[in-house]
Amino acid sequence: MSHYEQRLQKDLAWMNELVGIVGTTITKAIDDAVTSVMQLDKNQAAQVVIGDYTTNRQTRELDRLCHAFVARHLPSAGHLRFVSAVLRLSIALERIGDYATTIARATAQLSTRPPAVVGRDIEVMSEQARRMLTEALRSFQQRDVALAQMTLTGARQFADYFDRVFADLVREGEAHSRPINDLFALMATFNRLERVIHQAKNICEEAIFVATGKAKGEKLVNLLFVDARNDGPSQLAEQFTRKAFPQSGRYRSAGWEPAEEIDPAYAEFARTVGIDLGKAWPTALPTLHDQLDDYHFIIGLTPDARERIGKVPFHTTVVVWDLDFASGPDAAYRLLTPRVRDLMECLRGEEAS
Repeated sequence: MSHYEQRLQKDLAWMNELVGIVGTTITKAIDDAVTSVMQLDKNQAAQVVIGDYTTNRQTRELDRLCHAFVARHLPSAGHLRFVSAVLRLSIALERIGDYATTIARATAQLSTRPPAVVGRDIEVMSEQARRMLTEALRSFQQRDVALAQMTLTGARQFADYFDRVFADLVREGEAHSRPINDLFALMATFNRLERVIHQAKNICEEAIFVATGKAKGEKLVNLLFVDARNDGPSQLAEQFTRKAFPQSGRYRSAGWEPAEEIDPAYAEFARTVGIDLGKAWPTALPTLHDQLDDYHFIIGLTPDARERIGKVPFHTTVVVWDLDFASGPDAAYRLLTPRVRDLMECLRGEEAS
């Protein structure tokens, strides 16, 4: 191996090692911050805040090393992928350090230790966050695609837990068992732990990119179109979106007072634009209530849709399109299709398909 190759490998090894050093630092910071909340240890919380200065210096050094490597070696192919990934990773690591600091600062707002049910939620979320972060960093350092994919799957499966945590906090608030400042501090703790899990997913995607060259794709979106009877406009919106953007997500429709069958006028019109409603059937919205957290967006097609939909999971967003469908299916189609296209291009980009 030439002197140049030795220098290149040494620089790569040091960057990889520094990623591990920073990862160990921020993982401990998250653990210490959560412990400070659980034990109401404000001195430990202060040490976490102080320690964030070290994390910031380390991530700045990672950034410097990456730029120096590019200037020195003019990398290409795999080496360039690695350096670009480390540059993005340094931002993620700094943010995780900031999350630990926010959790520690939340400790200063607490007047007493968290109630038992909330404490259990914190322990579960912090354990998941620590495990996923550790495995994500290991997958990056070892270029372990299988571990990265397994960690991604685990993070996605755990996503619903935050809604349960939010419900527990709401119950504490309704019971007036804690000062409002405490509840906000605990909410900040949960939110940052959730963000750690999201950043772990980003690290896994960088690991896959470095090892395979496969970049992170656009996120698939799950949409639920709703109106009163689910026998016309909402069915048309669902089927048009599925036809126009088959690779961009999953789509469904429902109604809060569903009809017995599809409106024949809509079924006949749909055929003229290449949409088959022959196998479609109105779905009662209440039958989907336990599945609403599967949908990123619920699109209400009437002015009162938000009230008729009712409470939705924390990560589901309701969007209301106040459209007038009185003129029939042709007019409904002309109203809906540009709205759907605009939405999908916003969510998935101009190349949405």
